[in-house]
Amino acid sequence: MTTIPRIDARAMIARDPACMEALRHAAQDIGFMTLVNSDLTPAEVLEVIATYRAFFHLPDSAKEPVNMANTGSNRGWGAPYSEQVDPDANPDYKQVFDSGFALPTNDPMAGLTCYAPNLWPAQPAEFQRVVDGYAHRAIGVAMQTLRGIIAAVGLPEDSFDQAFTKPMALLRGNYYPQRPDTAGPRDFGIAAHTDYGCVTLLATDGVAGLEVQLRDGSWLPVQAEPGTFIINFGEMLESWTNGRIKATLHRVIGSDQERISVPLFFNPNHDTNVAPIGSGRTMLAGDHLEKRFRETYLHLSRPA
Repeated sequence: MTTIPRIDARAMIARDPACMEALRHAAQDIGFMTLVNSDLTPAEVLEVIATYRAFFHLPDSAKEPVNMANTGSNRGWGAPYSEQVDPDANPDYKQVFDSGFALPTNDPMAGLTCYAPNLWPAQPAEFQRVVDGYAHRAIGVAMQTLRGIIAAVGLPEDSFDQAFTKPMALLRGNYYPQRPDTAGPRDFGIAAHTDYGCVTLLATDGVAGLEVQLRDGSWLPVQAEPGTFIINFGEMLESWTNGRIKATLHRVIGSDQERISVPLFFNPNHDTNVAPIGSGRTMLAGDHLEKRFRETYLHLSRPA
């Protein structure tokens, strides 16, 4: 029976041989793992989840001032049915709130949409402080994890360090309400997809919902309590490592319980070449993400 490898962050940082073999298995064979004993505490996770929950429970009129549909980027609130990750399914019925790694206004890259200014709601009052503080801490854990994974598959562990000096890191709050009574087979909280970037560090409130597709095509539920992180790898990292690390399909169908999850999508600097190492080809990380965002966010896919 296939299980998702459970990785202790302290053992990973120490490069414990048994841990590194489990990491290699997670990266090459499964595409998912869970991470325990990291620098992010359960209390920090519970705080950010509660903060997102308070925002999502506000009336739509309070969220409208930060509606990302009014922007040319993916910053702020995404209303239900504003994303469609699978063109063969209906738009996803979840709500989201996106914020990203911020650059100084005088940085040459500050005008790029992948570094767009964040939009912060007026309520809850502590929203920006809690969410921004969590994002900073999560980026550190994601970088530790990436270095461990890179080492586990036989690459120099510092070989990607310089590609993450200005990471296109996106923190998201996902709100999955109870599955609508009218939902059919083409309706999902989020339909089957692979993540677009490198490493996803996912915190959840403990409610079940996430399913991972195994190599035989079956779906395996993956659940984690607050403070245990679900880690998966995206299309960009699979390309960059020439297939050493696998991106894996996953989905959320939804249930009779609402669910909050908080993924950090950890991606390299905009101008990083993420074509397979040694291939002689060029695929800029920013170009790849922009293409995938325009395919997913409905307000970005509309003609100007």
